[in-house]
Amino acid sequence: MKIDAPLIAELKQVVSSASRLEQLGYDGLRVAELNHDPFLTLTLAAEVTERIELITSVAVAFARNPMSTAQLAHDLNAFSDGRFVLGLGTQVKAHITRRFGMPWHDGPAQMREFIEALQAIFDHFYLGDPLAFSGDYYEHSLLPKPFKPNDLSAGRPPIFLSATGPMMTRVAAETADGLIMHPFSTEAYVKEVYVPTLDEHLTRVSLSRDDFVVDFSPLIATGDSEEAIEAARQVARERIAFYGSTRSYQRVLAHHGWEALQPQLNTLMKQGRVEEMAALIDDTVFDAFVVSGAPDDVGRELKRRYGNFIDRMTLSPEGLSERSLGSLIEQLKSA
Repeated sequence: MKIDAPLIAELKQVVSSASRLEQLGYDGLRVAELNHDPFLTLTLAAEVTERIELITSVAVAFARNPMSTAQLAHDLNAFSDGRFVLGLGTQVKAHITRRFGMPWHDGPAQMREFIEALQAIFDHFYLGDPLAFSGDYYEHSLLPKPFKPNDLSAGRPPIFLSATGPMMTRVAAETADGLIMHPFSTEAYVKEVYVPTLDEHLTRVSLSRDDFVVDFSPLIATGDSEEAIEAARQVARERIAFYGSTRSYQRVLAHHGWEALQPQLNTLMKQGRVEEMAALIDDTVFDAFVVSGAPDDVGRELKRRYGNFIDRMTLSPEGLSERSLGSLIEQLKSA
């Protein structure tokens, strides 16, 4: 199992943070598209690191188009000597139309076509295939020679797709190189929804699990003291409440019979009563979503829950000394 670290995208901190995380033994650095561009952040990280992989987790696909995304991914992969992983996600309709001012058509169908277009562009870049992609949402049929990349030695970057439900999991299996499972997932949801859906659709495209990467960032609450663990538990409880307030994630709660929790959380969110939301997350719900406890106990439980299925996992360095963190990383890498 590969272990990744989230990289804070404050540009003035990237150089020192990326170097430190590589020295701690992490396999990858992940940057989400929040208040900074993830490609720019990872370009700075690439300059000061040597072996660690660089992952957008995730870049918002529909804020861009397949050609601009392909060029960004190619450039960063070439610059880092093949260490880049293009992690993509849809975001939600409101963000695409009102934050980015871009069109939203149909989430799974549009994402399938986006990745198919990306793969066609990469085939043109790296294999010399004719560029002749035409779909319902995207068309790419023109790339004069001066606009085509020349530095092809690093090859095509892998594409991972973030998915919450069965429809997007199917898109990932049939078009991408890896699946990023959403942190708002339980062991039961992973094993009873993600796994069978993924296996079914990998079989349809004649891929084995060995040819596909499954990536997960489980919710973890740990620390070097009881006080630190309890503080981490509260943060995790608040995060469950935040995710659970979103209608898109109600399916995960419904899998356990907790679907009534979502509208309660959503009401509090709309009323601005966010401090009350975490109180609705009882211990049964918490324990289903979160692995918590001392570092060694957390490592053993993560391996028990996910060690036979997950290929890479994200582990935050917060709340642990470097010694404890290094030990936990090594423990998980042995999974």
